[in-house]
Amino acid sequence: MEGLFFIMRTTMISGLLLTIAAALTMLLSSWLDLELEPTVLLGVTAGAVLALVPDLSAARRVAGFVLGVLASLVAYLIRAGYTPDTAAGRTVYVVLAIALCVVVAVVSANRLPLWSVLLGAGTFAGAFEATYSAAPPRVVDNAVGGVTTLLMCVAIGFLAVALADGARGQGVTRREEPDHDDNTTDEQMETAK
Repeated sequence: MEGLFFIMRTTMISGLLLTIAAALTMLLSSWLDLELEPTVLLGVTAGAVLALVPDLSAARRVAGFVLGVLASLVAYLIRAGYTPDTAAGRTVYVVLAIALCVVVAVVSANRLPLWSVLLGAGTFAGAFEATYSAAPPRVVDNAVGGVTTLLMCVAIGFLAVALADGARGQGVTRREEPDHDDNTTDEQMETAK
């Protein structure tokens, strides 16, 4: 019962800090005319997911996310420059964005987790698609603002959850890579312990 109480308490602390951070972001954006409002929920929650998922180091998860955003941006640039604005052109974008994410994970030998790269690509697409569709020829100009806005909101969500983790004394790094080479089996690791 004590373990359940601890989990509920830590979830409530993370949720409360995330809620406050999102509300403050919305209010500051409105007061300062930053135009973050359409991206706050998507960005803050994506940042929270990056901090909450217990996989590798925080730096690797964030690096994977940022490279996923860049992969999606490259796919948008190719879509705008070389494909028609049809279902086929949108299909090329989706396939290219996912393929680039897989390449990032493979080239990094999964040191940048595929899930975080895909999260970055999908989050950017969710935040940017309406802007892109309104003016495909302005993709370069609009992308700078889109990336900046998204990364700011992601950072706020990540920091809110990291602050909650820090208050609990856990930090945002949970599971690191195993201390064995790729040829060592799990049974061999158990025997070594």
